[in-house]
Amino acid sequence: MLRKKQEIKEKSAIESIIKSSIVCRLALSDDDQPYIVPLCFGYQDNNLYFHTGPKGMKLEILKRNPKVSFEFETDVGVVKGKAPCKWNMQYNSVIGYGKAFILDNNDGDMEKKKTALNAIIRQYSDEDFSLSDLNIEKIVIIRVRIDHMTGKHSSII
Repeated sequence: MLRKKQEIKEKSAIESIIKSSIVCRLALSDDDQPYIVPLCFGYQDNNLYFHTGPKGMKLEILKRNPKVSFEFETDVGVVKGKAPCKWNMQYNSVIGYGKAFILDNNDGDMEKKKTALNAIIRQYSDEDFSLSDLNIEKIVIIRVRIDHMTGKHSSII
């Protein structure tokens, strides 16, 4: 990282940014073409979880190349200066890399899908919900095993 004073090294601080985020941007690569998509997510035990339908571009790309990158941000704002060249940004961010695994009905493990969905629900709500197997069968879960992630902050005031 170029600006070491902005680096966040503590895993607990990085996880705090993830847990405070609303959206995860997942970056995929298909041949030489990048593809990025904003998603609802869950985070648990060094894994990210996403839900999707049984067909689509994300799944097709991940089947060909499971390597991904991801990004989170919180507390984003513009800090205006006396001139536009003196403006800056404040933020907290996390960027990382990992490998995606697709959980669908072929692996027959409803418990893994339930665990993933509960992680996603906990990201957005403190309420408990009952998940029916019929609804879970209709969705596909993308699990990203996180290999590496870094945090950065800029709190210029």
